Amino acid sequence: MKVVACYKVVPEEQDIIVKADKTLNVDKAEWKMGQYDLNAIEAGVQLAEVTGGELVALSAGGQVVDNSKLKKAALSRGPQSLYLVADQALETADCYTIAAALTAAIEKIGGVDLVLCGEGSGDIYAQQVGVVLGQMLGRATLNAVSKITPDGDKLVVERTLENEVEVLEVLLPAVISVTTDINKPRIPTLKEIMTAGKKTAVKWSLTDLQLEVSNKTECISTLAPEETDRKRIVIEGDSDENIAEFYEHLRKVL
Repeated sequence: MKVVACYKVVPEEQDIIVKADKTLNVDKAEWKMGQYDLNAIEAGVQLAEVTGGELVALSAGGQVVDNSKLKKAALSRGPQSLYLVADQALETADCYTIAAALTAAIEKIGGVDLVLCGEGSGDIYAQQVGVVLGQMLGRATLNAVSKITPDGDKLVVERTLENEVEVLEVLLPAVISVTTDINKPRIPTLKEIMTAGKKTAVKWSLTDLQLEVSNKTECISTLAPEETDRKRIVIEGDSDENIAEFYEHLRKVL
């Protein structure tokens, strides 16, 4: 089984500065792998261990994805190789555009049985790239998956819903977005960090992929929410009356 685990490079939350006009400044922010994507990589590592398959990491974005520290961070977590789509045109790319770049890269890699994504990105958290990617690749696509078990030429997956656990069989090839409940990402050892630099890392531009992209959406502004004082309303109990009272307070605020 050949598995591709996708990840996004995002700014460190604690380094983001909220300016007086509520706009965000990330100029001094360190860049890191998205927290939700670590679960996708760990899921890929576990599948590769069980099946004896191959795990490949893949990321698309601006030139920052080609950062040596970030590449080592990805490879130290278990993938045998890494592919990057690094292009300035992807600096402000929307979900559709990133999915298109990932699609072209996966098709160029070839022979991919399973694509894994996190449930959402660590910055926008739109939860769209995985499902759009599946549509573009023309593969079975599932999101909110909390468990994956290989079973011959298919996978048995679980989706934890509000009142039940949904169990599904999925034929390969497929695209699956996993939740944070699926595993606890391992912390790389010193040896894994040291050997990560010896693994293969391939970088492509949009030209290399023969791909022209254009955003389907336009971001008008990104503003931090207004700060408000705590309401200090405490509702004790879980009766229908308590829930109705809680809902009424939320409705007034929203």
